[in-house]
Amino acid sequence: MTDIELEIAGRVARITINRPDRHNALDIAMIDAFHAALDKVAVDKSARVLEIRARGESFCAGADINWMRRMAEYDAASNIADAKRLAGLFEKIAFLPLPTVVAVNGPAYGGGIGIVAACDFAIAVPQADFVLSEVKLGLIPAVISPHIIRAIGPHAAKRLFLSGRKFDAAEAERLGLLAEIVAPEKLDEAVNALTRQLLDNAPEAMAAAKELVQFVASKPLGPDVIAGTADRIAARRASAEGKEGLTAFLEKRTPAWRKE
Repeated sequence: MTDIELEIAGRVARITINRPDRHNALDIAMIDAFHAALDKVAVDKSARVLEIRARGESFCAGADINWMRRMAEYDAASNIADAKRLAGLFEKIAFLPLPTVVAVNGPAYGGGIGIVAACDFAIAVPQADFVLSEVKLGLIPAVISPHIIRAIGPHAAKRLFLSGRKFDAAEAERLGLLAEIVAPEKLDEAVNALTRQLLDNAPEAMAAAKELVQFVASKPLGPDVIAGTADRIAARRASAEGKEGLTAFLEKRTPAWRKE
């Protein structure tokens, strides 16, 4: 058994965080294994959806305390390299061209919230709670902040970053961090249902839709955005997938990607 498990089957990639005895807390070895799993998913042409799950009672308790002790003794160059490695993990999840679905089976703290925020869909149990308590340790949630701010907005993020208070699944859903809350016995069913729904969609179009959001969200409304969105829809209309989708709709038949 490893801390990060990867399975790819039936067009679905599944990464499972498997360190329940440490509440799935992150350390550098686990982060490296997570990077390696994501790299394999990115190049596997059969994978259409990525699910991220965790074993045990917690989703992810953030940074492992022993790793934090070691980090405090790092020199500046080592500290920066370590931080960039962690930042790259969340970036890799966020920019993966596949839709990502995370099953939040329990508490998510610090970096665990970073994983949740970097995913496209987060489904949680009511017992899941969340803490961004870095300021209580004299730290800040720096490398996870871009993903959290994009998920819940700057005002809500500022309140949580400054207070360091715990918030529950209901508040996380209200803020936009979670897409849905389901009973624990329904978590697998809900994730599987969403995955099936995503598998019905055109895979290249989903990747393009994710990139579209990144493009539009990163720029003010103006000529660049207008031209960029026009270019993107023109490219999709001319693509083989776009033509197949439109033809299938007009012919009242199933598009080819659903038959694979």
